[in-house]
Amino acid sequence: MGKALDGVRILDFTHVQSGPTCTQLLAWFGADVIKVERAGAGDITREQLRDIPDVDSLYFTMLNHNKRSVTIDTKNPEGKLVLEALIQKCDVLVENFAPGALDRMGFTWERIQELNPRMIVASVKGFGPGPYEDCKVYENVAQCAGGAASTTGFDDGPPVVSGAQIGDSGTGLHLALGIVTALYQRTQTGRGQRVLAAMQDGVLNLCRVKLRDQQRLDRTGIMKEYPQYPNGSFGEAVPRAGNASGGGQPGWILKCKGWETDPNAYIYFITQAPVWAKICNVIGKEEWATHPDYATPAARLPHLKDIFAEIERWTMTKTKFEAMQILNKYDIPCGPILSMKEIAEEPSLRKTGTIVEVDHPTRGKYLTVGNPIKLSDSPTEVKRSPLLGEHTDEVMAELGYSPEQISALRTAGAI
Repeated sequence: MGKALDGVRILDFTHVQSGPTCTQLLAWFGADVIKVERAGAGDITREQLRDIPDVDSLYFTMLNHNKRSVTIDTKNPEGKLVLEALIQKCDVLVENFAPGALDRMGFTWERIQELNPRMIVASVKGFGPGPYEDCKVYENVAQCAGGAASTTGFDDGPPVVSGAQIGDSGTGLHLALGIVTALYQRTQTGRGQRVLAAMQDGVLNLCRVKLRDQQRLDRTGIMKEYPQYPNGSFGEAVPRAGNASGGGQPGWILKCKGWETDPNAYIYFITQAPVWAKICNVIGKEEWATHPDYATPAARLPHLKDIFAEIERWTMTKTKFEAMQILNKYDIPCGPILSMKEIAEEPSLRKTGTIVEVDHPTRGKYLTVGNPIKLSDSPTEVKRSPLLGEHTDEVMAELGYSPEQISALRTAGAI
């Protein structure tokens, strides 16, 4: 059985992280992704954060699996003709250049439509239309502008950015959905269209519960599930909430056995209402199940700090895995704080293809994140990232260029 996106050809003008995240996902689903790079240099991440001299970095390899690389001088007139041929042959053009860069290359939306009216042009930008649309944006800038940083961290400290790349990779995932949606609509209309995913918008979409809380705060002036209640005060904006769950089931990160020496010996514990009596039994506080100060979710809210302190006295006697094993018997929701080392070594993640070992001709074997989305009829095979310009001749031949023409273009510096 074929792949889900067999027959879809992507012209990939992306670099660094947000765009490559998008195109890699499409490649995993079977699209033919042709990555256009600068001759002699390529995607800047090939050389960023290298751990092996003169070898493509993990930064690059982990974002560019299953793609083909061609090198084209986009400023060379002959090179531009090659790009025009590619635009005519491809279904989607994906770019995350600075605002206006594609237009300056001579490939405006109108010009692309002349070349291929079925072409979908998909872009990652920092901001959508507005006062900041011409500004450059990187991961942490997006987290700050999208509302994530102001609501992350503890109330007595500064804003904090997340270790998860919600600005770059998060926006790439949004763009991939937009592209697939536009491809589907094209089956009805026969026309291409523009797809925009702004990083600020993508981060805000992932912070929707905080926008929810802003409206609740405006209306009531207080939010009882936040740790600031009942003894703290609320200002005009949603505060940082530490490790509070952000929902109707209070949660917190608690120490486990070994926390003194292991920075990840912690567990996330949720005091879910339906299993409250079981929680009381497990931690040896059976009387709390019927005590008027603890018996109901509303009664517990003013006492959450004391409740979690008591639960932590129990979790500190168990490793995070022992605690999880016990709590899961009673359907008490919890989760260990897993380090990247523990995740990399977890056999079940290897089995499901969430962590994949890949062999590279110059790097050797390395671990990468596999496709997080599993399709029963289109299993993902993670293939290594391409060497710089590795597929230039192959792609040129597919466009109809003869070996002599390819040689002449290379001599002219167009490819």
